[in-house]
Amino acid sequence: MNIGIDMMGGDFAPLEAVKGVKSYLAIHNTNVNLYCIGDEALVKPLLEEHQVSSPNLHLVHAPQVIGYNEHPAKALKEKTQSSIAIGFQLLAEGKIDAFMSAGNTGAMLVGAMFSIKPIKGVLRPTIATLLPKLSGKTGLLVDVGLNADCKPEQLNQFGILGNLYAKHILNIENPTVGLLNVGEEEGKGTIVLQAAYPLLKENKSVNFIGNIEGRDLFNDKADVIVCDGYVGNVVLNLCENIYEMLLQKGIEND
Repeated sequence: MNIGIDMMGGDFAPLEAVKGVKSYLAIHNTNVNLYCIGDEALVKPLLEEHQVSSPNLHLVHAPQVIGYNEHPAKALKEKTQSSIAIGFQLLAEGKIDAFMSAGNTGAMLVGAMFSIKPIKGVLRPTIATLLPKLSGKTGLLVDVGLNADCKPEQLNQFGILGNLYAKHILNIENPTVGLLNVGEEEGKGTIVLQAAYPLLKENKSVNFIGNIEGRDLFNDKADVIVCDGYVGNVVLNLCENIYEMLLQKGIEND
């Protein structure tokens, strides 16, 4: 495989991206080619400083960066030499098989929609994150930030996409799918959630168990938890912050 990595995406780029590449190469001695896309003047010295080298490592120069505050479509159109634009160009041309970035989420959505296009029938791409369960199992939360405002039909599709991921990637035989809501009753929630519920309920391709509440995120009630990107991103950031708080508390106790 040929994998493209946006070295300029993320809060601590390109340093953390370089560290990630080093960690990967230390563990995976495979024939996977990594294409590190970013500003050569910034990335190359860091690769040398951290002694990151491999015949499978290729540096692709991208002098421009799309910032978090930029309009996604406008930025992709105007910054054709940005790391994200070049990454999607390589992907569309078949020179890489996958492209990953921790950068501008909107730019990644636009790039996915117009450079490689979604699978026929998919209304919108989505982002999922793994959920650690108290039982030791792994679940899925989708969407976690790509689509802040969703239509009921999109939430229904998120259930389908999450179900497929849980089944074929997480190897869960018959994943249960729940709709994140303020109550378990069918009539609960916003107008969008009330409309999404019957769509998921009638959907024969998923094992829908109904609404679930925030308290059920880490138990085994649902393998796949569906929500819009606004709620999902709040949940994701809250979980990250709780982890950091527990880590700090542990350090203080030591």
